[in-house]
Amino acid sequence: MNLQSRSESYAAAGVDITAGYRAVELMKAHIARTMTQGVCSDVGGFGGLFELPTEGMKRPVLVSGTDGVGTKLKLAFLMNKHDTVGVDCVAMCVNDVICCGAKPLFFLDYIACGKNVPERIADIVKGVCDGCVQAGAALIGGETAEMPGFYPVDEYDLAGFAVGIVEKEKIIDNTKMAAGDVVLALPSSGVHSNGFSLVRKVFDVERTDLTAPVAALGGKSLGEALLTPTKIYVKPVLALLDQVQVKGISHITGGGFYENIPRSIPDGLGARIEKSAVRTPPIFGLIAQAGNIGERDMFNTFNMGVGMSVVVSEADADRALAILRQAGEDAYVIGSVIPSRDKLVLV
Repeated sequence: MNLQSRSESYAAAGVDITAGYRAVELMKAHIARTMTQGVCSDVGGFGGLFELPTEGMKRPVLVSGTDGVGTKLKLAFLMNKHDTVGVDCVAMCVNDVICCGAKPLFFLDYIACGKNVPERIADIVKGVCDGCVQAGAALIGGETAEMPGFYPVDEYDLAGFAVGIVEKEKIIDNTKMAAGDVVLALPSSGVHSNGFSLVRKVFDVERTDLTAPVAALGGKSLGEALLTPTKIYVKPVLALLDQVQVKGISHITGGGFYENIPRSIPDGLGARIEKSAVRTPPIFGLIAQAGNIGERDMFNTFNMGVGMSVVVSEADADRALAILRQAGEDAYVIGSVIPSRDKLVLV
């Protein structure tokens, strides 16, 4: 910790430099858990260094993804629980990167806050590190910006980006997709990190007891269910890619089924999804009921229990399901690929 750097004038303006140093010291143990073979720098430098693992690769391609947690953070503020939203931040980035077939290598985060409370910042970074461990990625850098007057003292924003690597010839680009292929679902852990502006409005979260047990949620509180971190699919999908030809992957985020599944479907084909096959957790029924939200809007806003869809050939479907289940994902079939003008046909 730098004991020489302290500005009384800056502190009087609301920025405590020493709080930043304290936060870094508190987060170092968490960051150490994410270190992988390619890391070439320690925390605290001006840039994070990573040696690319290109041995045995002919034409390595870097794949990047960036995102934030969004207004789900408002639930973290209300619940005063800050150690899981970092998982969401990592998940939103690495789950995008894996859709191309890329293995995430490293992650960087950005936290902007009204007041730097070192223990709270360390909690946030703990969540980021938990997500990095789940994704097999190293946290090699980040930034905490104390911005009094811009953010309320008890609030913050959290964003980040991930970089992964894939052999060029193995990039998943849907060019091999064909009618008759099978669409698999990888279950979500809940609402994940999208649609929370609507969720907050529906439940009027500022005026609702978020800690009371809810029978429909198996005794969980509404706040606990909504703050459940986004599932990270990297390791199961990498295991699948090692053994089966995957023809398309969609990360089901904002815009739900209607926006995201078509992103992995080529022109002239469509994904025919059986609504009755979709295993929808109770939280989505509560949202629909409380907000009087129609079925189409639900499927066009939320993941509805499907965090990721994967397309494989019919001949590979059973093997793919077995591999995913062995890797801890209770994957199942939700539809097939058909000739269609519409890239999504929900029946």
